[in-house]
Amino acid sequence: MSETVLIVGNFLSASGWTINVCEELAPRLAATGWRVVATSVEPRRWRRLTDMVFTAYGRKNDYTIAVIDVYSGRAFFWAEAVCAVLRRVKKPYVLVLHGGNLPRFAQRWPGRVRRLLRSAQAVTTPSQYLRNAVASYRDDIRVVSNGLDLQAYNFRLRSHPQPRLLWMRAFHDIYNPTMAVHVLARLAPEIPGIQLTMLGPERGDGSLESVRQEAARLNVSDRLELPGAVPKAEVPRWLEKADVFLNTTNVDNTPVSVLEAMASGLCVVSTDVGGVPYVVHQESNGLLVPPRDPEAMANAVRRVLAEPGLAERISFNARRKAETVDWPAIVKEWDSLLKKVLSDAKGRGWS
Repeated sequence: MSETVLIVGNFLSASGWTINVCEELAPRLAATGWRVVATSVEPRRWRRLTDMVFTAYGRKNDYTIAVIDVYSGRAFFWAEAVCAVLRRVKKPYVLVLHGGNLPRFAQRWPGRVRRLLRSAQAVTTPSQYLRNAVASYRDDIRVVSNGLDLQAYNFRLRSHPQPRLLWMRAFHDIYNPTMAVHVLARLAPEIPGIQLTMLGPERGDGSLESVRQEAARLNVSDRLELPGAVPKAEVPRWLEKADVFLNTTNVDNTPVSVLEAMASGLCVVSTDVGGVPYVVHQESNGLLVPPRDPEAMANAVRRVLAEPGLAERISFNARRKAETVDWPAIVKEWDSLLKKVLSDAKGRGWS
């Protein structure tokens, strides 16, 4: 009989949020033979927490192992609550660490982070950066990369890139979207045909309106396209239209959006924060610049557009990097890990 895994995370794409990795993992595990219970699709925060806790307890007879996403801030305390329930009902669980802010959060709450990480039967993270940053709390954290459906992304070698820029993230201050507008404003006077498209949902902190206001103030509104959030299935089509990908974030871990851009062969220009340098290697598969430095990012874009051979090299190598995280290989890792954890737990009388 197939085993059942409970996956606890944000399944919110139907509510307009960017699709989360756990939401992509669930059907792929099901395709390998696992039965899956997932929570939560509730967009309201406290109802989502309630749903997660009640599902973990109320459906304790419906699953044998759990996977819980762990972020910093309020979401960390939610993970603590769910894990307390799982321990009470004697279910083994695997933690998945996310978010570039988690190391800073761990410095503030070292005891809580250590207790939660050591309570799990296994801990994973998609980023070597995050593994290194929290290794003092648990030293056997396993890196399991975020997956990509590589076949969905049409690769085009950017040998002669055009000034078509793409930014793709949620509009939130942590991702510094206005920096992309300042990059555009620096390049517009010398590159008449330059265009910037910014895709993503509004996160309610006023960042989208700030982008519009800055574009108007800098007189580049006519060069800026803001389509809003787009379904996951449409992302490859938008990537195909662009040649240069801007990642302006101030804090990051292993951004799926960057991996998507690399899979399509875009020339990635990113800030060098958090786990990004573990994915984007300077001068090889992208260019890295300091955070909050639009002039440095504009100079990097100039190089991509003008320096012979640079765009072709980083475009080619970007695709090679993306090929290492194709979903079939990642799901195989998850299947193996969950089976081992479950086997070990059963040997100790759990589940």
